[in-house]
Amino acid sequence: MSQVSPKIRVAVVFGGRSSEHSISCVTAGAVLAAIDRTRYEVVPVGIARDGLWVLAPEDQRLAIEDGRLPEVTGEGNTLALPFDPDAAGLLVIEPGRVPATLTTVDVVLPLLHGPYGEDGTIQGMLDLAGVRYVGAGVLASAVGMDKGFMKLVWQARGLPVGPYVLVGDRQWRRERKRMLDEIKELGLPVFVKPARAGSSMGITRVTAEEDVEAAVEAAREHDPKVIVEAAIEGREIECGVLQGLDDGPPEASLPAEVVITGGDGFYDFETKYLDSSLRLDIPPELPRAAVEEVRRLAAQAFDALDCEGLARVDFFYTPDGRWILNEINTMPGFTPASAFPQMWAASGLDYPALVDRLIQTALRRPVGLR
Repeated sequence: MSQVSPKIRVAVVFGGRSSEHSISCVTAGAVLAAIDRTRYEVVPVGIARDGLWVLAPEDQRLAIEDGRLPEVTGEGNTLALPFDPDAAGLLVIEPGRVPATLTTVDVVLPLLHGPYGEDGTIQGMLDLAGVRYVGAGVLASAVGMDKGFMKLVWQARGLPVGPYVLVGDRQWRRERKRMLDEIKELGLPVFVKPARAGSSMGITRVTAEEDVEAAVEAAREHDPKVIVEAAIEGREIECGVLQGLDDGPPEASLPAEVVITGGDGFYDFETKYLDSSLRLDIPPELPRAAVEEVRRLAAQAFDALDCEGLARVDFFYTPDGRWILNEINTMPGFTPASAFPQMWAASGLDYPALVDRLIQTALRRPVGLR
């Protein structure tokens, strides 16, 4: 009599301490609904805003309903990693009891956006614990999260980036006039952003010189490190990238054009998640040579940062036919309405198959240095 193979145990981690907590929950809700339960046993792990890890209930609300954003409340059994590379499990910690092991976890799917999740912190913790995980490693995650270092690496590899000024915490406090003078040289308008945040959190489009200082202060509410970018005239194009199979090169999806159909045309948080004035054209109306070029550049940008697993790479396509790299997202939004899965669906890889490929890629990856 043949034995039934045990299911692969996947810990789906979501929530987190960043300002993108709720978007992480939405991403997790979509993945939990799509993951193949005949192949995978799922352990939903929520991280509350205060950093507490809990075994999340399966019926927890993980969608935006009537404009209300979901969150991890911290209710449920508290969890911790044992930091024993031979254990590869989770510990359940109940008040007044000795911690109990929640059996082995084969792979972690860290669906965390922003600092304390997408920036190399949880990746380092999982490396210490000897647990495989989906997505980029420590260095690639950290560099991909920090828009300043991201652009420096791309520039060093000869990839095209737009003009920008990096405003560090110390420079802003002690050399504010010099920083404002450097920003002035970019011209107007400029986009002022937290250097290490996503989901369009804390971004301001500035069209008047006197508004720059306030915009930097607004960005500093999310991150003491701020990047100010010159506005680039061009169409906003995104491209998904997956780690190649069997040690092959990275694979790029068909690109998508982000089209804002209402408001002031600004791709902010509300436009992304809370209203319907956003359209994705997949593929965009571009010459075939331009499509192939952006896919090539997306794979190069992925490789330049030594990424693994997945990423979404964002570009501007200028009226004179040039591609300018904007940023990379090493754990992009992953709801069915998000650009990344839509681009891959248009490229022939539907949502459940995409989730499966990410898990299988991570399972084939060794733990430790690589």
